[in-house]
Amino acid sequence: MIFGNEPFNFKAADFYPFKNQKEINRVRKITKEDILAMNGSHPTSPTMSVNVIRNDEFEMIMLTDMIKRIVDSDRYDKQVVMIMCNPNPTYRKVAYMLRELGVNCRNVKFYMMDEWADQDGNVAPLSYKAGFGNAFYRFMVANIKDLGFKEENFIYHSNKVTPDYSKMLEADGEADIVYSGPGWPAHLAFIDPVEDWFKPTMEEYLEQGAKVASLHPLTIAQNSLHGCFGCSGDISKVPPKGAMMGPRDAMKAKNVLDMHGITTAGSHVSWQRLSSRLALFGEPSQDVPASILQLRHNPTKVIISETLASTIVDDDMYQY
Repeated sequence: MIFGNEPFNFKAADFYPFKNQKEINRVRKITKEDILAMNGSHPTSPTMSVNVIRNDEFEMIMLTDMIKRIVDSDRYDKQVVMIMCNPNPTYRKVAYMLRELGVNCRNVKFYMMDEWADQDGNVAPLSYKAGFGNAFYRFMVANIKDLGFKEENFIYHSNKVTPDYSKMLEADGEADIVYSGPGWPAHLAFIDPVEDWFKPTMEEYLEQGAKVASLHPLTIAQNSLHGCFGCSGDISKVPPKGAMMGPRDAMKAKNVLDMHGITTAGSHVSWQRLSSRLALFGEPSQDVPASILQLRHNPTKVIISETLASTIVDDDMYQY
């Protein structure tokens, strides 16, 4: 059989949020060597640094940043406000180190970045085992309560709290640090590219505070692969909505540590590799929520694992 050279062109599925195919094609070609050649800087954002980190050092950077901020809050007797994402195994390690060091956590204030909500917009209670608040309480809060941590300083999303979340942050002087990482649809927290968020201008978009909103199908698919939902693609177990911080909370934070390093069970396979490039090197857009970090006036530190930074190459031999 002789294969010809007849082209096969098609349009991406309608549900795919990224519509600018020219930008997709451009960032897809960004190689690991291209990223390394940036020497820690960003092509267009003066406040964003981008560094490729060895896989075995990736978690250590986040852990060290958390420990230092909490230690300093004790040492200098000053409040630290931290917006926390949900890498729950890391929190066990942070809590262990705080206990071993005997750090007093009286000045620490944790805000959960996001939480699940049902089809009617009711935020999941703290008792929901797959919830981010539940995991953070089990892995962190429960282990530092006797280190001076005040439970009222654990701010988690609820039907009562979420409407006032951004006002609470403002009253606290805004977040000292946000720990984030892009999702499959390049979400920031659960800020997905869905109608609940789109605004006529970027300025209006960036002013939005915390709220309950719908989740993109890719966010639901992504989370169906996680441990709390069985690692088996069981989409029926994943709630359809979420409560989350707003774009204004990320823009006003004093620092952001943005982490790009999720793979499938430690393999080379990752749904995050292209989304990461779109968020970091694509044109800032409401279709790519995490790309707004490029527009921040305060420092944003980005770390990319070696695996995530890998050049995107089709593998016709492996195929599936």
